[in-house]
Amino acid sequence: MSEIVLEQRIHAPPSTVYAYLTVAENWKRWQGVEATLDARVGGSFSMLMGNGMNARGEFVQLVPERRVVFTWGWSDRPGIPTGSTTVEIDLIPDGSDTVLVLRHRDLPEDEVVPQQTGWTHYLPRLAIAAAGLDAGPDSGPAEGSAFPSGARASVGRRVIVSEGTRDPTSQGSAGWPCGHANRVADDR
Repeated sequence: MSEIVLEQRIHAPPSTVYAYLTVAENWKRWQGVEATLDARVGGSFSMLMGNGMNARGEFVQLVPERRVVFTWGWSDRPGIPTGSTTVEIDLIPDGSDTVLVLRHRDLPEDEVVPQQTGWTHYLPRLAIAAAGLDAGPDSGPAEGSAFPSGARASVGRRVIVSEGTRDPTSQGSAGWPCGHANRVADDR
């Protein structure tokens, strides 16, 4: 099994970012078209993507303004059954910003690239929404966008997928400031 680790700088305090991870109306501003979140340990997580796929799981750990952990899987995709993987999100204060670190664990090898593609698309959208801007309609990740521009990849037990800048003045694909550093790690 493998894991993805991604980092996203967000120009908002951890309290704001936390609300975008625990309140359904906020979640829909950056990912999916419908969301049902019962943000308590053991509470359900369900999100309908624009392409009709449904992610489901349950909240495992919630530490206000610091950490959100939930199980993740697809109710309609056999590669990752509902609740079979774990997403851990840590919110690290950095001045008036937040550095979000996302770990998606327990991924089957053939699901690493599709999940990395999705999170690489959605974390900049979260940064835009949490900064108080409109991320626009969600069309989902573009076909063939597994690695962002300038990404590097290598084969081995630890795979570096992309290294971005942590410079908060850098521009993301939508022209919004978003520093990121991504990696995929194989824990075999």
